[in-house]
Amino acid sequence: MNFDDVVLGRRSIRGYTAEPVPIKLIKEILAIAMRAPSSMNTQPWNFYVITGAPLDRIRRGNTERNLAGVPHSREFRIGDPFEGIHRERQVGVAKQLFSAMGIARDDKEQRQDWVLRGFRQFDAPVCVIVTYDRILAAHDDTAFDCGAVTTAFVNAAWSRGLGAVINSQGIMQSPVVRECAGIAADQVIMKAIALGWPDHNFPANAVVSTRKTVEEATTFVGFTEME
Repeated sequence: MNFDDVVLGRRSIRGYTAEPVPIKLIKEILAIAMRAPSSMNTQPWNFYVITGAPLDRIRRGNTERNLAGVPHSREFRIGDPFEGIHRERQVGVAKQLFSAMGIARDDKEQRQDWVLRGFRQFDAPVCVIVTYDRILAAHDDTAFDCGAVTTAFVNAAWSRGLGAVINSQGIMQSPVVRECAGIAADQVIMKAIALGWPDHNFPANAVVSTRKTVEEATTFVGFTEME
């Protein structure tokens, strides 16, 4: 696939087959992703790639704690709830997903199950936990750099036929994730990436979120109309 096809064709995958992902292929994807730029080549990122029994324990622990009402313990800053246009976009994609899955507005059981899918890493065969070196936690560039490598990762995965979705639900119960994945104390847990072969019969996988236009997002300064 050429670059444009990857970027324009990629979408978030929330339903997967049970087919395992070869570790050789994951290493290949990571090697490409880690060519992402970072501030002064600091490369603050690390990855914990989890499958099998350890991943099942994370799913179970996340779900049990969520259902028990245990407050989240996310390590990376979470910020205030979205408002205005950003909230509208958040609600908009949720409506797209619920519509695709046939989940009615008043169906509390199905809505809760959808939320729990995130805590279960969307039942993907692989979960990649993105961490960064704690010593760089105070630097704003660290989060920027981790975002760059994560974007490169999901695009590289897509170019090889794999699907992924970046999510925070999978790391909201960080003690569970840290223990089951053996995450070192000098690492801060930032994001989770569900990874696997897309289930093309899963309705939500067909959802393509809308994007702002270039005109809406961009201000050109110093250009003439001829340019």
